[in-house]
Amino acid sequence: MAIDCVDTRVTVVMITHNRCMEVLRSLEQLICLPEHPRIVLVDNGSTDGTALAVAMKFPHVTILELGANLGAVGRTLGVRPTNTPYVALCDDDTWWEPGALAHAADLFDATPQLAIVTARVLIGTEEREDPACQAMARSPLPREPGMPGPALLGFLAGASVVRRSAFLSVGGFAPHIFLGGEEELLAADLAAAGWWLCYVPELTIHHYPSQQRNTMLRRQYLVRNALWFAWMRRPLPGALRRTFAVIRSAAGNRAALQGFVRALIGLPWALQQRRVLPPEIEYRLRLLDPHR
Repeated sequence: MAIDCVDTRVTVVMITHNRCMEVLRSLEQLICLPEHPRIVLVDNGSTDGTALAVAMKFPHVTILELGANLGAVGRTLGVRPTNTPYVALCDDDTWWEPGALAHAADLFDATPQLAIVTARVLIGTEEREDPACQAMARSPLPREPGMPGPALLGFLAGASVVRRSAFLSVGGFAPHIFLGGEEELLAADLAAAGWWLCYVPELTIHHYPSQQRNTMLRRQYLVRNALWFAWMRRPLPGALRRTFAVIRSAAGNRAALQGFVRALIGLPWALQQRRVLPPEIEYRLRLLDPHR
C-alpha cells in the first residue's frame, strides 16, 4: 500500500541504548516512509553519542533523553507525549515497510476493540521470516469475528503498532520487568480489559539484528519475567505449572538458573502486584502453555 502524504494517525517511537550506528541506519529508512510519521527516539542513557548524532543528521526527529537505561519503560515514556491515536513501536534495529503504518491505522480505525497489531518480521538482507511469525500465525487461541488476524496473548514490542489509549489505560510496560518477555504482562492486562491483540502478516517490518547483544543477560531476564508474570497474574495451579515448566527448561543452563535466582529475590515485589486474571484469559494462557 503506497501513499504520498502525511498520515497524522501514527507516530513512531523507537528505543535505543548505545547502538548509534543501528539507530542511524533505521532512521534513514523511517524518514523515507510515504506516511511521513513523526518519529520519537527514546535514548535509554546512551554514552556513545547517539542523541547528538541523531540531532545533527535528523533534526526533525524528537529525542527524549532519559539519562539511564530504563528498558521497556522507555517505550511508555515515548508513547505518553504523542498526540496521535496510534503508535508504531520500533527497536533501534528495526524499521517499517512503506505503507505498513497506514494499513495498520486503517485496521485500527475499522476495529474499535483492537489494541495491538504485530507485523510479519523479515530478517536481514535475505529477508528471512522470523520463526516467531510462524508461531503467531498458528496461534491456538480462538479468533473472534472481526479480528484482522490470528488472536494473540503476547506480541513483539519492536514490531507492533498500538492503540495509544488502550496501551496507556493499562499502564504501558511495567518498570520492574525491564526487558525480556516484557510484552506478556501488558498483553494479558489488555486482554483482561477486553482488548484484542492480533498478528497481521500483511504488515511488514524489517529487522537487521544488532551484534551488540548480551544474550546471557537476556536469558536471565526472560526466565525471571516469566516466573514473575506467573505469580503476578495466574491462579495458583497455573502459576505452579508455569513455575515447574520454567524450572525444567532451566536445568543445566547457567543463565536460566541465574534468572531463577533473580525471580526469587524479586518475588515479594511480584506478589504485591498480584491480580489474578479472569478465568477466560487463564483458559487462553493454558492453551498457549504447551507452545511456549
